[in-house]
Amino acid sequence: MLGSPLRLLAGTLLFVAGVFAVSTIGYVRAGWPLGDAAYMVLLTIFSVGYGEVRPIDSTFLRLWTTMTIVLGCTGMIVLTGALVQVFTLFQFRRLLGLERMHNEIERLSGHTIICGYGRIGVQLARALSEAKHPFLILERTPIRAEEARSRGYLTLLGEATNEDILKQAGVTHARVLASVLPDDATNVFITLSARSLNPDIQIIARGEAPSTESKLFHAGADKVVLPTHIGAERITELILFPGTAPALAETPPMGEVKRQFVDFGLDLEVVACPAGSALVGASVREAERRGKGAYFIVRIDRANGQEIRHPGEDVRLEAGDRVMLVLRGSRLSAGAIFAAPAHPHKLRR
Repeated sequence: MLGSPLRLLAGTLLFVAGVFAVSTIGYVRAGWPLGDAAYMVLLTIFSVGYGEVRPIDSTFLRLWTTMTIVLGCTGMIVLTGALVQVFTLFQFRRLLGLERMHNEIERLSGHTIICGYGRIGVQLARALSEAKHPFLILERTPIRAEEARSRGYLTLLGEATNEDILKQAGVTHARVLASVLPDDATNVFITLSARSLNPDIQIIARGEAPSTESKLFHAGADKVVLPTHIGAERITELILFPGTAPALAETPPMGEVKRQFVDFGLDLEVVACPAGSALVGASVREAERRGKGAYFIVRIDRANGQEIRHPGEDVRLEAGDRVMLVLRGSRLSAGAIFAAPAHPHKLRR
């Protein structure tokens, strides 16, 4: 449907260009200057009617001019029709697409509204799409909105701070609203607007500055995510728990166990017991006592390949052990306990 008008337009342009070139060559062969010949053909094809540039006083010129009128004017008529078809088709498709989009938005219920298609919005949309969870992207930048549409995401162009736009996005019957814009003030305003329109919606808001967290909670956010804080915490975990990722990769079922633990407010990590650690030689009872209930040890993998599952309280830790912990407190404090040296270095003045 789209290809036919475009092919007609391209073919007609080639035809008109060919008539112009051939007709101009004919006048030049009759002794006309190139400029006069081209001007004469242009006036004839477009049916301007300014008059003859030079006298048409021979049989050849009359026949040549007649051929130019017939072919040139016919080509221009077809060209005009092709342009109208192309413009009409594109407008029709655009209106049809907008109508279809609005119909799909009206049918949404229990969906998620993503405010902002930036770095976090892109990742969030991809994850929800893979999970087959219904969602809608609300983006104020036309370029980013078009990018989201090109990926097949349901997208609405507009300011999320505008209550009318939020209503169009179905905020009154949405389940979750995620405001992930990089501007803290905008996220606070969106949270306020969404909460006033739908008291039951779950709002997850992004914050850049730590001081924004309390403002977002007061505005009505259920949960606040601080990407900078999360990134720093994750890097710290990788430093303190370097053995977790390899251990989970070696035993894929452990990854599922870790996810299930998270549902119960627990976590699963693997920490190394390096030579010189304060816990080398300490018993499992002593290691857990130092954690003050923040963790308990469920497995010890020795450097010689020995694996001790459910170690007793009297089992002693050795240098090079990989210790699997079930955490119910701060992961960072647990990692710091195992990394602490047996003899802390004194700072010199």
